[in-house]
Amino acid sequence: MPRPATDEPLPHLTPGWLLTAAGVLTAGFLAASLWTAGHVHADATLQTAARFVHVASLVAGLGSVLAVDWFAVLWLTGRRPLAGVLDTACALQTPIWAGLGGLTVSGLFLHPDLGSPLTLTKLGLVLAVTLNGLHAHRLGQLLERFRERGAVPRRLLLRSAAAAGVSQLGWWGATLIGFLNSQS
Repeated sequence: MPRPATDEPLPHLTPGWLLTAAGVLTAGFLAASLWTAGHVHADATLQTAARFVHVASLVAGLGSVLAVDWFAVLWLTGRRPLAGVLDTACALQTPIWAGLGGLTVSGLFLHPDLGSPLTLTKLGLVLAVTLNGLHAHRLGQLLERFRERGAVPRRLLLRSAAAAGVSQLGWWGATLIGFLNSQS
């Protein structure tokens, strides 16, 4: 990455190879979860517990994503500083990732129909949200450079808006499909 024209130091960036490795590992974890889900036969008690963990994980993960995106909207409308968005995103990374992990693990015990196009779409959305989360992590690091200044380059704003859109579409899409699957 070329050094910017200003004298400000570049923010610390997670190495690209590490983000790529995390993406490959999370995709592998999701694939292993799918294989495991096809071989796990949970009894009614375990399914009930898994359903509770699934809903609690959804509340934690999606709720945290909504909070970060709400602070971003407030910043874009001039009602909060960028620092507020960055601090909120940093503070909520753990519940977002814990929610996503909890959804994946608890889903193992809910007998997903891996032959259903809806379920496969949901799993694709989960993978998209996961990879997008790694991209959002990098975007947060890039935005950190503009914490005290108001002006963020348009390209970075557009990338951030696209990441927020993918996140919302993925979380809400997977939630809707999960709801629809629970009704059948």
